[in-house]
Order: sequence, then C-alpha cells, then structure tokens
Amino acid sequence: MSVYVALVEKGLDFEVRLVDLEQGDQRTAPYLCRSPIGKVPVLAHLDFYLSESSAIAEYLEQAFPPPAYAALYPADLRPRAQARQTQAWLRSDLAALRSERPTDVVFDGRQPPPLSDAAQADAARLIRVATALLSHGGEHLFGAWSLADTDLALMLNRLIQPGDEVPEPLRAYAAAQWEHPGIRRWRASRG
Repeated sequence: MSVYVALVEKGLDFEVRLVDLEQGDQRTAPYLCRSPIGKVPVLAHLDFYLSESSAIAEYLEQAFPPPAYAALYPADLRPRAQARQTQAWLRSDLAALRSERPTDVVFDGRQPPPLSDAAQADAARLIRVATALLSHGGEHLFGAWSLADTDLALMLNRLIQPGDEVPEPLRAYAAAQWEHPGIRRWRASRG
C-alpha cells in the first residue's frame, strides 16, 4: 500500500499488475529477472526495476523531487530521518503482531483469533511508541503528512479493524490518516 500511496501522492501515472503470491508468481523466472529477491512490490520505471517499499519510496522521492512533485518525507533532515526510522521499525519489528494481524485483516473484515502473548507484547510496544510519537498533539507524525503516517496508520489498523484494544487518540489518528487521498484510492482499488 505504501508504494501505491507514494505514486498517487507524487501525481504519477501508473499501472498495477497483480502478482498471485499464493500461486508463487514471485518465484517464476520472468518475475525473478525483474526482482531477484522475489519480493513485492516491484516498481518498473523505464528500463529499471526496483523492489522493497522503502527503496522504492526513496527512489520516487529522488527521481520526482519536491517542489515539482509532492514530498513523501519532511524537508528537514531530522524529521525526515525520524520518519524513515519509524518506517524501518514498523517494517522490521513487531513480527508476532504482523504475523497474527496480516495486512489482509485490515481490508477483508475477518475476525482473527485473540493475540498470542508475543503479539500482545508487540501491540503494547506499538501503542507505546505511537503514543510517544504523537504526543505533540499534531495531525501528523512529523509536521506535514509523510509516508510514515501511512505506514503507522496501517499498522494501527491491524489492531483497530478486528476490534483489538487501541486508545482513542490513536484510533482518531488512524481514522484521519485513512482519509488521505492515496489511501482512499488504494481502498477503492481493492473493490
């Protein structure tokens, strides 16, 4: 979702081609020629292919820089570094929570089983960190909207959508982020 939102935010024309992960399309030779690591998403730009959401966002920010294109990250060095730190943490930590509340849970409405002890510990850490990051009372993590807001809202919605306990200020933040044009367009594209 993050790359999709980044492309929308930049105002770029793009086409989405679905990859059937359950059928193993990401392990086929044609796919591996474009993404040797066999990951989704893959950005195809001219004759260049790139995998991994964070690398793609970085590429888009440099290939289509502000002010000609919308910014994906804060302009100032320190908030930009904090935004990327937040994204890296959300993508590399909280493994039990991500396993028990996969992204599909946010969109398909199913009711997963209760969280394990490990996932509850991850959820508590997520809530603690998100609360600290938003303690300034602003609408976004680091001043203006950034892609880190999208990623944090998605992670919080892994808990919110199936009805897990999340403090109201974090619920309100996630709901507000969910109204971002790129996220609304992503949700609409999923049918």
